[in-house]
Amino acid sequence: MFLLNGQPADALPLTDRGLQYGDGLFETMVWQDGTIRYWQDHFARLQTGCLKLGIVCPARELLEEELQLLTARAGVSGKQVVKLILTRGSGGRGYRLPQEPRPSRILSLHDFPEYPETFYSEGVRLHLCKTPLGLNPVLAGIKHLNRLEQVLARSEWEDDAYAEGLMLDQSGYVIEGTMSNVFWIRGEKILTPSIERCGVAGILRGRILQAAEAAGIPVEVSEYTLDDLLDAEGVFLSNSVIGIWPVREFLDRRWQPHAIVRQLRQALSA
Repeated sequence: MFLLNGQPADALPLTDRGLQYGDGLFETMVWQDGTIRYWQDHFARLQTGCLKLGIVCPARELLEEELQLLTARAGVSGKQVVKLILTRGSGGRGYRLPQEPRPSRILSLHDFPEYPETFYSEGVRLHLCKTPLGLNPVLAGIKHLNRLEQVLARSEWEDDAYAEGLMLDQSGYVIEGTMSNVFWIRGEKILTPSIERCGVAGILRGRILQAAEAAGIPVEVSEYTLDDLLDAEGVFLSNSVIGIWPVREFLDRRWQPHAIVRQLRQALSA
């Protein structure tokens, strides 16, 4: 089920700059019990992305109306994944911005992925990606449509034994997973990479940092190497769809789910 600017659709104009140049943003969200989980956070990140790219952000009320229309038309129940794509709209050939851009809003509904329970109880195996993330502080943090680095990184493995891949930046620092943020624990402290030069400010990443602060768990955000991660007492991944996955195996290291992971899960579900 797709809506384009509030109307059912199955096509986008070939002149749309989201198609032509990746000129836009997206949010991947969980619809449950008639609402978007963490909607306030998703909308705030969309606003930040619009400000950085110079795209007019749709009114929150308009998006909420269209979300209700999308789910009502599909007759959904239970958990679903909603994807929101916002492009700058159509334009002519070339990079120059259209004089009067009309942003395109694309909403789509998808089945919620069913992951094995062991991903949560025992943890997942993590692949080390060879594809590096380029450095661009201007685009760091936002969910822009340029995802070729993640596409290439995800193409590196087909073995279902690996649930996610870890990406480094071009300087060799740990940044994130292909679809997740990464954390690790050392000495009762949570460590997570800085995303000031590249990477995505994940919605659940922000919630985890808030929950850790509320629980009095020290958090350190900095630049880290692979050796820093491999020295961890526990590792976990997060995004707003999967929640929190402990990592049980990466390279030659093995871990058990850490008590702090269980503590964070409880805090986030409260």
